[in-house]
Order: sequence, then structure tokens, then C-alpha cells
Amino acid sequence: MTDRPRTALLGSLIGVTVVSWSLNFIVGKIGLRHMPALTLATLRVTLAAFVIVAVYLFAAMRRRGAAQAPPHDRRFHFDRRDALTFLRLGFLGVVVNQVCFTVGLSYTTVGHAALIIGMGPIFVLLLARLQGLEALTLKKVMGMAAAFAGVAVLAAEHGVSLHSNTLRGDLITFTGSVAFSLYTVLGKKVAEQYDSLAMNTFNYLVGAALLAPLTILECRRLAHGPGWASPGWTGWGAVAFMAVFSSVIAYLIYFWALRYMTASRLATFSYIQPVATTLLGIAWLGDHFTRSLLLGGALILAGVYSIESGPRERPGQEILSSDSISNS
Repeated sequence: MTDRPRTALLGSLIGVTVVSWSLNFIVGKIGLRHMPALTLATLRVTLAAFVIVAVYLFAAMRRRGAAQAPPHDRRFHFDRRDALTFLRLGFLGVVVNQVCFTVGLSYTTVGHAALIIGMGPIFVLLLARLQGLEALTLKKVMGMAAAFAGVAVLAAEHGVSLHSNTLRGDLITFTGSVAFSLYTVLGKKVAEQYDSLAMNTFNYLVGAALLAPLTILECRRLAHGPGWASPGWTGWGAVAFMAVFSSVIAYLIYFWALRYMTASRLATFSYIQPVATTLLGIAWLGDHFTRSLLLGGALILAGVYSIESGPRERPGQEILSSDSISNS
């Protein structure tokens, strides 16, 4: 970890990431008032792909202009042998994750979505265990039990029925969080080999390409229906924020910060996000602070903390249980 930036700069940039991901729930909910969920999700991914490709091309030009590449630099250019790997990562980390996040948010509350996504480290732990990378200690099992009990409390808040919009949204959000956890586990090796900008660029290119037919369909519906002006500045502003800040800037800062901090230390910031998002939802969107939300949230946060505070059997695999600060 050479050339470590100043602590104030590192902390400030991590703060930008946490704030961006916390606000993403609020901005997404506002955006859903002005356009359908699939339209918002596909436009977000497409715009994010354009933005990150522009950044990537600019960085590539600067590299070509440099006299000498930095020593021990990670791979920056695409290797065709990794095509299938990026296809999987783009599908899981961009298509399933971000579409499920937006669609799920259209049915459930901001508080529910934030707490379910905050369980990401637990899903990663289970997947890592299936691959023999981590052992399940009693403390971890108890942590998972507490967290899943918290989800059960949230699900029962409006009655356990598939006809409940909140439960439907919780299940869709849960699916997206599991997809991002798969992305985290599968992408660990790629993250060690590729530059973070290159990795994110290739993932978003794949995701935008896979979503292209649906994106075109949603654009046609918007153009021949209410019209491009119908979302107004608020709707288009929501798309821009979710694409530029939550999808590009926040992810680039996060992977950059991992170069200078241990993953477990960086993961501690994940506990701030569900709390901050829930409070923002109550203040800006009129969400209600119910007993079920308080109890369920406390169980989930306690469960995740119990798992994350435990010792790592394999320090080299530490990143597997901590990369999922957010999958929004």
C-alpha cells in the first residue's frame, strides 16, 4: 500500500461513496414517480456505460501519452480470454442487480430495501462457504440467524402474502442483492488482475449490451407515449444522479479505496448506509418509522456486525466477505 493518500482525502472520498449510495434509494424513489421502473433502470445502465467508457478512453489516451507505464500495474486492456467472465459479471452485477434494485424499489419502502441490501456480506459469506473459502463458525451462524429473523420481521410487517406489494418488492430486492454477492465472489480474481476502471468499464459495457433490446423498447414506449419531456427535470435528474454518482463515481472510489485500506475496515462504513437511508426516507419521502422497521433493522445490523467482526480464517480471502458495501 505505497503512496497512500492523506487520511482526510481518503475519508472524504469514502464519505462521497456512502452518501451517494444512501441517496440513491431516495433519488430512485423520486425518479419512479416520473417514469416506469424498467425505463429508469435501463436508462441508468446505458448512461452509466457511456460515462464510464468516456472516462476509460480518456485514461487510455493519458496512458499512451505517458513515457512509461507504472510498475506492477494491473491489466488495463481487454483480454478475449476473459470474455465469458465479463459476460457473467456484467449480467449479475449490472443487469440483475440494478434492474432488481429499481423494480424492487418501486414496490417496497426505502427502509426495507436499504436493510435487505445491507445483508450483502451475509450472502457473500454463504457463497464463499460453498466454495470452501470460509468456515461457518457458531458466531457467524448466529449472526445469519439474527439477520434473517430481521428480514422475516420486515416481511411480516404488512402481512405475509405474495399479493403484498412490499413483500414482492422485498423479494425482488433480495434477488438483486444475491446477484451482486455472486458478482463479488466471481469477480474477486478479476479485481486482482484488472485495473478498477477497466473492470467496471467492461462490466457496464456488457450490461448495457445485454439490456439494449429492453432499453430500445422502453425508449420507444416513452417516445410514442407520454414523450421525452414527460419525466421533466426531476425525472431526468434522477437518471443522471443514479448513473453518474451511484453507478460510476461511487464504484470507482470504492475499488480505488480498496488499494489503500483493508476490505474489512472499508466494510464498516456499510453499517452507516441502511441507517442513513432509512432516516432520509422518513425525512424526505414520508416513510413511517414503525416498530417492525426498528426491530427488523436492529436484528439485521446486529447479524451483519456479528459476522463482520469475527476473525477471518483466511486473511487473503478477506475481501470476499466485505466487498458488498452496497449493490445499489
